[in-house]
Amino acid sequence: MKRQVYLSMKSLEEAKEIFFSRFHPARRTDSERVNSEDSADRVTAEAVFARLSAPLHHVSAMDGVAVRAAETFGATERIPKTLELGRDAVWVNTGQPLPPGFDAVIMVEKVHEMDDSRLEIRGPAYPWQHVRKVGEDMVATQLLFPQNHLIRPYDIGALISGGIFSLNVWQRPRVAIIPTGSELVRHADVKQGQPLKQGQVIEYNSLVLAALVRECKGTAIIYDVVPDVPEDIRAAVTRAVDSDAHVVIVNAGSSAGSRDYTVHMIREIGEIMVHGVAMMPGKPTILAAVKGKPVIGNPGYAVSAALSFDQFVRPLLYDLQGYPQPKDEIIRVRPTRDIPSKLGIEEFLRVNIGKVDDRYVATPLARAAGSITTLTRAEGIVRIPQLSEGVTQDQDIEARLLVPEEALKQTVVIIGSHDIAIDILADEIRREGRHIRISSGNVGSLGGIIALRKRTCHMAGSHLLDTETGEYNLSYIRRYAKGIAITVFHLTLRDQGLMVARGNPKGIKGIEDLTRPEVSFVNRQAGSGTRVLFDYRLKQAGIAPDAIKGYDHEEFTHMAVAVDVLSGAADCGMGIYAAARALDLDFVPIVREQYDLLIPSRLLDQAPVQAVLETARSPHFRERVMALGGYDPSESGEFFAEVEENEDVAA
Repeated sequence: MKRQVYLSMKSLEEAKEIFFSRFHPARRTDSERVNSEDSADRVTAEAVFARLSAPLHHVSAMDGVAVRAAETFGATERIPKTLELGRDAVWVNTGQPLPPGFDAVIMVEKVHEMDDSRLEIRGPAYPWQHVRKVGEDMVATQLLFPQNHLIRPYDIGALISGGIFSLNVWQRPRVAIIPTGSELVRHADVKQGQPLKQGQVIEYNSLVLAALVRECKGTAIIYDVVPDVPEDIRAAVTRAVDSDAHVVIVNAGSSAGSRDYTVHMIREIGEIMVHGVAMMPGKPTILAAVKGKPVIGNPGYAVSAALSFDQFVRPLLYDLQGYPQPKDEIIRVRPTRDIPSKLGIEEFLRVNIGKVDDRYVATPLARAAGSITTLTRAEGIVRIPQLSEGVTQDQDIEARLLVPEEALKQTVVIIGSHDIAIDILADEIRREGRHIRISSGNVGSLGGIIALRKRTCHMAGSHLLDTETGEYNLSYIRRYAKGIAITVFHLTLRDQGLMVARGNPKGIKGIEDLTRPEVSFVNRQAGSGTRVLFDYRLKQAGIAPDAIKGYDHEEFTHMAVAVDVLSGAADCGMGIYAAARALDLDFVPIVREQYDLLIPSRLLDQAPVQAVLETARSPHFRERVMALGGYDPSESGEFFAEVEENEDVAA
């Protein structure tokens, strides 16, 4: 099969114009009849007119007595009138029809019972007083709802009251989802015990896409995984198009790889309108028509698939059923660092967002199109225009929220060194019933202190060793966060060392072994506390960095280092014991170090910040961290020191 090349990639707006002009917004699914009680959140396919008036009779609007208004005229406090029950007045309850000939109601509070047969009134009633007349709410034949009206819960009451017990609504769009790829394995098979072979991947994109379809009020039909066999892909697409599906999504196989057959198979049975959209992630998107139905070739990477769906499938599904598309919630944010972007590509960047002082700050997450966690962790998406080379940390830019704006005010932004205890803290604070979200960005300890100085986070996680004094963090705060008073709280002591494969096949016993030519190493990024510690230990041992194979191979988290060791990309790497234990690696201890939370003193009174510290001091949190292994959280959440503005420590 010939490799597909993007010869005519379209801009995002151009691709939308081509695609949606073919499937015009006025196009709808067929109508179907549903019971009124089941019609909430559906859209009317035709106008709905009342069959009955409401009320159907004159009914009392109050508890009291029904009277003839003319017979009550002249009644006053000084000259009350006596009414005979059954002849001049009849007891009625709210909602009860008025007896024939009666035209007003006097509230029970205004009636004095003289005995079982007589009442006294001390004021007149006027015609139709406290009476709901026939048709007051609606009159038979009256228009209740026009076509393309979204039925709300209280609309159901109007339907039933008007004698409408069923109505025509637009069908929910049915979406056929076809996952493709010879490497894919159904999650159900793995769940039932089927082991994953080398190169196999659990297929989950179809489940994500199905959930997105349901979020758009559609119905998803997931097909079995189709291998990378052209005839099988063609057969699956043909079957889906010939079914009752309104939209077909083919997931994966849409890029320029030599085994990406989707575009060729669709071209054989339909029309390719667009192949390649100038957006990132989502560039390989295919937009096509087969037998009059929209077919979308959705990229295989998880984030690309989700963002392609947002741009092309979501609007289509809402249009098909006449459903008003929810408006995105947009806020303005300030990036925590410069964000370069590729000219000519519209980029959708996932970001963490929190409110620090009086502005929202956004920390970019990894750009990896295959990393679904960049969406699960994100509070928003920043859209960088096609003709922009990026945004600077001095610019305010728009972000589309993935969480309610109110939630951002309860978000605590922690930037700095990565530690598993932060993840436990984020979970534990929610377990206690607090609606507080911890948003963490892993940029290294020094990056966290600089973020404090730039006022782009609430806290920084840090374990920077001062190699001259042996103390942690304080000298770095004085050096890099001048002008800001910072209070330091303990989080945990933790064991740092060399993570090696199970069984330690290379026999690594210490840093000195890293100079052996057959040993490959994976390092942490410059500015991280682990890197500072490692460089210090190298200096103590008299080892030059260039004597270590892999010294320049950098990762940003302890778990990323552990994964490199587990996968064989490196023989060992510097990290914490808990990360080694999590992936069943062996561990060569080097030192027990201090990991702290650094908080601007001006923010200490904020309730979410206090909640984090209270959670860190809780016995349950300490127990969970201790259980990870390699930790001593006995002083977690406790005050350690305060660094005043441009002054020495006041501990």
